[in-house]
Amino acid sequence: MFDRADLPEYVQIKDVAPRDGLQAEPKVLSVGDRVRLIDHLTASGVPYIEASSFVSPKWLPQMAAAEEVMARIERKPGVAYVALVPNPRGAERALDAKADELMVFLSASETHNYKNVHMSVSESLGGFHEICAMARGEAVPVTAVIVTAFGCPYEGRVPLHAVLDLAIRLESMGIADITLGDTVGVANPLQVAEMVHGFTLNAPMIRVSLHFHDNRGTALANLVAGVLAGCTRFETALGGIGGSPFSPGAGGNLATEDAVYCLQEMGIKTGIDLDRIMEGTRFLETAIGHPVPSRLYRAGGRMVPTGIPGAVDE
Repeated sequence: MFDRADLPEYVQIKDVAPRDGLQAEPKVLSVGDRVRLIDHLTASGVPYIEASSFVSPKWLPQMAAAEEVMARIERKPGVAYVALVPNPRGAERALDAKADELMVFLSASETHNYKNVHMSVSESLGGFHEICAMARGEAVPVTAVIVTAFGCPYEGRVPLHAVLDLAIRLESMGIADITLGDTVGVANPLQVAEMVHGFTLNAPMIRVSLHFHDNRGTALANLVAGVLAGCTRFETALGGIGGSPFSPGAGGNLATEDAVYCLQEMGIKTGIDLDRIMEGTRFLETAIGHPVPSRLYRAGGRMVPTGIPGAVDE
């Protein structure tokens, strides 16, 4: 039976809109708009922000001028500004830009990893050693994302043991904070619960985060399943924007405001001001020039009484 006493008091949210979200947008935002987006998230109380990606602008023009973005944002003590780095050169740039954390990534499936970065999974792992050494020298933590952890567009369902093995190999390098990404939105709540329990039982030294895409309308249900299974760290994106340009069928991310609303209604704290985060969504929608997928934003925030006695909506 469900017991409220089993719910966590607090759930940590990392907003990935400035990187994961914007990289899938056809419109390339100005540096100023990217800075304003991050500043909106900071002002809303988001504790972790995926600020940019230090990749070649030839591959992702949406992430060009990452150094300028990092230099211009209004940093707040206690907020971590995270940078994705694909290689040692990217790590060097991110460290020079004073990123608070470096994030590396690889796929749970060989086919997706090769199509994404043109390397095998083992080759990707081998490349992380130098990045970890560079980060240690600057006392900057390294986190990792295992994408396609719940399913691959090329290989189908990914076995739990394969994800666990990969995570344990990352942990052996000193990377204990690991995000499991449902890159193409195929996960279901039962699978999510099994994944969280699998890590709790077999790899308790790893701090797991979950990242859901909403292709099939299951992202919020998967977040709740993760919470009930004991996970307290999630990645979401303002407005629900996102989707990897390198993963066929990848849909938008779970919207930050949808997640925060659901958690707060369940009595779980996030430290995020819902009204202020919605102001950020309003800015984002204007900046990208099209409606965002966020359900809460479309619905207009918290439910308010109509004041009409006996009114019934069918």
